[in-house]
This record gives sequence, structure tokens and C-alpha cells, in this order.
Amino acid sequence: MKIKHARFALPWMLAASTLAATGTASFAQEAMKAPAAAVASGDASTRELIERGSYLARLGDCIACHTAERGKPMAGGLALATPMGKLYSTNITPDPVTGIGSYSFEQFERAMRRGVVADGRNLYPAMPYPSYAKMSDEDMRALFAFLMKGLAPVSQANKASEMHFPFNQRWGLSLWNWAFLKADAYTPDPSRDAQWNRGAYLVQGLGHCGACHTPRGVGFQEKAMSDAGANGKYFLAGETVEEWSALSLRNLWTVDDTVLFLKTGQNRFAAASGVMVDVIHHSTQYFNDDDLKAVATYLQALPRGKDDLPMVTKPPVSTVGAVPSDMFTTRGGLGYAQFCADCHRADGGGVKEVFPPLAGNPALMANDSSTLLHIMLTGSATAQTATHQRVWTMPGFSRLRDSELAEILNFARSNWGRNASPITASDVRKMRATLNAKDTDPSSFDTPRVADILAAPNASQLVRGMRLNTETKALLPGNVGNSLNCASCHLNAGTVADGSPYVGISAFFPSYAPRAGKVITLEDRINGCFRRSMNGKPLPLDSADMQAMVAYFNWMKKETKPEDKVAGRGVGKVDPSIKPNVDNGKLIYAARCAVCHGTNGEGVQNANGQTVYPPLWGSDSFNIGAGMARTYTAAAFIKRNMPIASHGKFPLGQGGLSDQEAVDVAQYMTHQPRPDFPDKLKDWPKDKRPADARY
Repeated sequence: MKIKHARFALPWMLAASTLAATGTASFAQEAMKAPAAAVASGDASTRELIERGSYLARLGDCIACHTAERGKPMAGGLALATPMGKLYSTNITPDPVTGIGSYSFEQFERAMRRGVVADGRNLYPAMPYPSYAKMSDEDMRALFAFLMKGLAPVSQANKASEMHFPFNQRWGLSLWNWAFLKADAYTPDPSRDAQWNRGAYLVQGLGHCGACHTPRGVGFQEKAMSDAGANGKYFLAGETVEEWSALSLRNLWTVDDTVLFLKTGQNRFAAASGVMVDVIHHSTQYFNDDDLKAVATYLQALPRGKDDLPMVTKPPVSTVGAVPSDMFTTRGGLGYAQFCADCHRADGGGVKEVFPPLAGNPALMANDSSTLLHIMLTGSATAQTATHQRVWTMPGFSRLRDSELAEILNFARSNWGRNASPITASDVRKMRATLNAKDTDPSSFDTPRVADILAAPNASQLVRGMRLNTETKALLPGNVGNSLNCASCHLNAGTVADGSPYVGISAFFPSYAPRAGKVITLEDRINGCFRRSMNGKPLPLDSADMQAMVAYFNWMKKETKPEDKVAGRGVGKVDPSIKPNVDNGKLIYAARCAVCHGTNGEGVQNANGQTVYPPLWGSDSFNIGAGMARTYTAAAFIKRNMPIASHGKFPLGQGGLSDQEAVDVAQYMTHQPRPDFPDKLKDWPKDKRPADARY
């Protein structure tokens, strides 16, 4: 059963997403720390109880629902939309009038276990009290102590619900409780050890994992609240909620992989997406190591259902350097090479601790394609945790046609996804309509689709030309003297606006080049890159490879004429009057660039020794004759294209630095040691040498 409109039962998904999207998370973290004055005023046992309660509030992720957008922590007011109307979360600070400051422990416990507040009204099961009912009396008292003494009171009146008739008749919730609620605390299983029981207690209770991962019945109730009994097979067996696929958690990963995922938001096979990003950010990253291991141990012990994914202990095949055989012969493969390989790599291996791998990725292997389609259409962002402070963003690809997205996803699934069921253009179209996913980029740049070259009469030559751009070092080792490819500067095979795109470029050659002091051909320009940017040797003008590169450029010329202005051509400009601050540039490089290009500019390699992201200085980088060795040229490129995965801009989430920051980091980077250019004295024989030239 797919829960298409499940916020009646699962509104905390909206709440957590709202917090992350609005920046509430930064101050919400502070709300979970007991105020020093309040804690200090009590004796040692009281302080310990409050601190324990603070930890339990983390386990229960209370902050997610009870903090409104740009509101005060735990003061409620978050709007929770449901098909039956709108609910608002309540104030749970200790304010005696608008909060729970006048509650007795017994009244608090009744609300937590039975969903009945102090004045006798029933709570909607948007509050996961069926799970919280499993809390022990000791934990319930500790949580109560924290909410009463560890939070500052906030005077903020609760908003009345706006539920439609008959759902606004709360007496009906008594019937729901009668039918579905079991308000007993967790009872340990004597046949299991303490670690398993602790994990079961956390998963079934405060963690309320079943709220998303357990299938729902006709009354929106979880089909099982534990793994016990006849219905136990349904517990954590997976559900589709709010167009996200909440996978079965039954023996999905090893204990270590699960612990790493819950602590950091990433492991060897996946990165958190959707609502789970916020759960990890607000809650699971704060679990202590023993509790994380207990949760993982319990999950691994659950017997796998017949439709569950097989537990992955290692990628199904060695993917390092292994490019799928249909990468360059199918539309899906070429679409993947253009739009996905920069982050997830041509071999599907991803980039460790940055971009998730595709081999063994459960979202790719699952037959339910909801998560894949959701991410492709609207984008995603990694969880911000103590381990991974930097958030990496995948932009949405709603600009691509339904058929294109289906082709790319089916290519990935056929190669790294256990041949999961195919995705149709109709599937994409339906999800696009459900999510109202629209391309909001105002750019007039028309992104070429590399997959379209398969329809050209010289398709094989064009594919070769494209590959010579993306795999220059591997395919032309005799001509490339460093670890760069053409695509190191000409992003996504030369198809990114302001990323030195090839769109229309061949229409502007032959043309006068000030650096050469003469009119040059397109072939001359290509060989200039080989000699300078790749610190290598020129290609013979009549070679098949030179002809393939020119053919690829000509294919991208389309109808462009020499007098036309092409949107997004080049890399733009940065004001040369900006004075660089190299010390600040060094700091920016360390914070924003080093993760991809190395602490010392050496680049990043995979386990097979292949370059993933290029070196920016040193003997294996571009020489001083390259355009990128000039401060303001590099700054213009950096401003519009680096760092990648910073936000939702199509197609790489690229750019984000200010002009000053771009100039600062460019000055720092360009003035590091790099190879010389023997013919530098021949440059600019007739024209004025640029002020930022390195020679």
C-alpha cells in the first residue's frame, strides 16, 4: 500500500524537512542542551536526570515537529498539512499557560502513552504516541524532567487545528485508539541478549522507525508495532511515503554499515536522502555508540522478507575503473556520462565520503523507483553531521525530458541496480506532476544532449570526439603530459553554461588570437590546449582523433553563425580591479576546494590510481602558459563553476563564491608551483600582455 497522502499519520516528515530547509536546525540544536542555570540549580541527581532527558529528546526527535519555521525551539506552531485539513504542533516548553508547565507527570505520561492531553482531548496520531508508549517509566520521567527543567519556557499560544468534518470530531480518535493502540511499555525478550533488547526498545519506541518503514493499514495504522506475533513480518518491511521509498530495514546492511549510516549519513553503499537526511541531522547522529550498535544489531537480526533486497556486504562486482559496455552506445549511457559521471563516476563508484556510489545502492536496486524519481526531479542534499559538516547537494534534473530521465535511470539500474524493474517515461511524468517539479532556471542557454549524437550519420566519430574530451589522458597518453582531461575545464563534455562550453564555438574559427598574434584555426586552438592546459604535445592535424574532436565541436555548432552571441559562452569575467587577498584565498581553498583537489593541490585519485578530480598545481597540473594560470581568468571560471554540489543550480550545483572570494582563491591557486611553458616568450607578439600573466 503506497501512502500517497500520509501526513495524517506521518507529518513529522514535513516538519523535519521544514527545519532543514529554513535553517532552523542551527538553533534547534541549542534547544536540546539543558540551560546551564536550570541544571546548575539542582542537585547532582537532578542534573543527571535532566541531561538524560535531553538525550532521550534527541532519540525521540522531538525538535522535528515542535519547532515552527523560524519559530522558537519546542514552542510548536509548525503547520502539518493532511488531506483532512491542517494541524499545528503544540508548545511543549514549560510555560504554565501555553505550554506544558502545569502538567503533572501522570498527565504527561498519559499524553505520551495514550495520546490524551491534560484537558481530556485526544491527540491525532500525527504524534507517534503508539511508539512512545513503549518507553520505560524511568525514561519517561527523565524526558519529563528535561522538558520541565531543561528548557526555557516560551509563551506562545497553540493554534487550533483546521481539520474538516468529520475529522474535527476528536471523539472518533478514541475508537482509533481502541482498535489500534497498545499502550504498554516495552517488555524485554528473555531469549535475547541485552544489546538486542536495547536495539528493539529504541527502534520500536523512541526511534519510532516504523512510522515510515512499516506498511500502513486501512486506518493509517502501522500493520505491526514490533517484530513479534503474526503481523511481525510487516514490521519495518518498507513503505512508500510522500513519494519517498522508505526501504525495508530488515537485515539490510551489516552492523558496521548501519552504524556508520546513522552516525554520518553515509556508508559504503548510500547517502541519506529525503526525510532520512533530517532524521540523521536532528537525531541519530547524537545516539551514543552503544545505542547505535544496539539499533544496528536488532535490525540485522530481523528476518528478511521475500521481497526484501539481499543484504549487501560489498559491491556486487568490482567497479573501480570498470565502465559499462553500453555507456557509449545507448542514449541512457551517454546521458549518464554527460550528467551523472562527474559525481558518481563512469564506473558508478562515486567519490568516498562525498558522492554516493551506485553499485550496491539500495535506492537503485529497489523495484520501487519513488526515491530515484524524487531525487532526479527535485534534487537532494546530504545530512549535515559532526563527521560531515559540509552539505553536498545534487540539483534536480527536471529540465530533462521524461524519456531522458527514464533512459538514464534504466541505464544505471541495468548496470548497478540488480536489473530492477524498468522505469517508463510515464512513470517520470506522473511523479513530475505529483511533485510539481519544474525547471526554474532562467538561463537561456540550451544545453546540448550528448545522447542525440547517436542519431547522426557519423555517430561513431562523434562519440569518439566526446570521449576524447572526457577521457583525454586515458585515450591520448602520448599527447597529455599531466592528469587533466579537456573536461577538467570544459565541464560535462563541454555542455555547461559559463563552463567553457563548446556550443557554437566552431562558428567563430578561424579567428584572430592575441596570444598567438595571428589568425588561428580551431585545430590550432585545440592543440594550444594540449600544449598548455595539458602540458603535452599537439595532435597531428590530419589524425582521426583531431578530426573526431573537430566533428564533435561542429555537431555542437548547430545553426550558430559567426556574428551570433551564444548565451553562456566562455567563463564570463571578473572585475580585474579587485585586489586579491591571498591569505583569505588559502583559507577558502582549504574549506571549499581541498576535498576535491587535495590539500596540496595534488588532486584526488580512486583506489585504482586514476584521477577523479584534477590537480591544480604541481608537476602534474597545467603549465604557466595555460589560460587558467592567469588569476582573473581562473577567478571567472571559479566564480561560475566551483565548487560543485553547493546548491541546486543545474547541472552540477556549481558556483557560489563571491567575486572577491573567487579572486582570492584564484590568486592563491595560480601562484603555486607548476610546470614552465617553453614557448612563453613567443606569446603576445603584437598585443599587450595581460597584467595577470605569469610571465
